[in-house]
Amino acid sequence: MNTAFWREWHRWIGFPAALFLLFASVTGIMVAWYEFFGADEALREANRKLVSPVTLQSPATAWSDPLSRAFARGAAALGGLPVDKVTIQFKGREPTVEVFTGKPGGGEDRKLVFDAATGRLLKTESYVDKPFIHRLHSGEAFGDGGLVVAMVWGLALALLTVTGIIIYLRMWRPNLKGIERVFW
Repeated sequence: MNTAFWREWHRWIGFPAALFLLFASVTGIMVAWYEFFGADEALREANRKLVSPVTLQSPATAWSDPLSRAFARGAAALGGLPVDKVTIQFKGREPTVEVFTGKPGGGEDRKLVFDAATGRLLKTESYVDKPFIHRLHSGEAFGDGGLVVAMVWGLALALLTVTGIIIYLRMWRPNLKGIERVFW
């Protein structure tokens, strides 16, 4: 196959791939911004060098009491919602218990954040298992079809890269000197 063939395919793949590359790069920047400047990252950084007061040898009450207080307060406020998962943060200025509830018919619902020491409800947020920006970046925000499109655009970008490398190598001339050997 000659260079003209590869250039033609490279152009055909390149235009739609450029649109997907723009989408993926912009949402990727947004994901990185969220990860770098988000509240969760600030808390992780603040707690990174702290040592947890709870160890594997601590009595069971060290983890069961905060959990019991959070469940009791949650039940008093919201009744018998199903619990999807629980996260306990033992270290930091304000240790917390996060209770993620589901809807009675299935699906995610709320994130309840309790003070681990008192059981006081600190905040209630809506809960989804992944932030919207992550679902947007992966295409999942558009449903299963979005995930399929994301796989196709990933394939298109990979093909664009491969055809670009083939064109580059086919145009390479060994008799060039210096930087021209790479960038002609």
